[in-house]
Amino acid sequence: MSALDGQIALVTGSTRGIGVAIAAEFARRGAAVAVHGRDQAAADSVAAAIIRDGGKAMAATGDVTDFGQVESVRRQIEDAWGPVGILVANAGGSFTPPAPLEQIPEDGWRATVDGNLLATFLTLKSFLPGMKERRRGTIITIGSAAGRRADPRSPIPYAAAKAAIALLTQDVAAQAGPFGIRVNCITPETILTEGNQNRIPAELQASLADAHPLKRLGTPQDVATTAAFLASDQAAWITGVIVDVAGGAVLV
Repeated sequence: MSALDGQIALVTGSTRGIGVAIAAEFARRGAAVAVHGRDQAAADSVAAAIIRDGGKAMAATGDVTDFGQVESVRRQIEDAWGPVGILVANAGGSFTPPAPLEQIPEDGWRATVDGNLLATFLTLKSFLPGMKERRRGTIITIGSAAGRRADPRSPIPYAAAKAAIALLTQDVAAQAGPFGIRVNCITPETILTEGNQNRIPAELQASLADAHPLKRLGTPQDVATTAAFLASDQAAWITGVIVDVAGGAVLV
């Protein structure tokens, strides 16, 4: 029996990058996984790949910055399979370039804060009531090392939103614990997703790796295996924790 057998999981933002890796790892461990994104074709493609590998998956689409669409995603999954027991609020990103604070455009700030913090809030707001009624559930949010320590080069809106997600996670863990719900946050450092591999020059990748005590950059699989552990009963006594999957770059 695999660690997540019989569980129904939703991973938001799972059509690429870290989200794809988490969805695939959950499926390998026996969960039925709802692959989520805004692009139906992309979500269908990831779900089909999981099914080809022997897993159980479906696609669910919607904008997680719109509560009505988040509720639609929840209903899509419940109508097909039943209630979600494992929720990974992964959708997010940095939607404005790093800059001195006074040069950050307001629309870039709002897009980044909404795409991360608001999206996480609305996702939890939709799924928590059912988990409380059933008195069980596991929630994993995705923060970032950018929200764990100051750096003048950080994209400030992204760092601020991710720092807020970490505290939101702990507040919700305190509120939801009496209902049997565990809530934890993973905060990755630079992860070599396909996008980052293409975007970050090899020389910069090497210098970034050298800044980590473990002397390498992270992979999506590093995050996925951490998420799978936190989602499993092996982590039954762990809640309200911020896990730095950062190769030692964050030591707090």
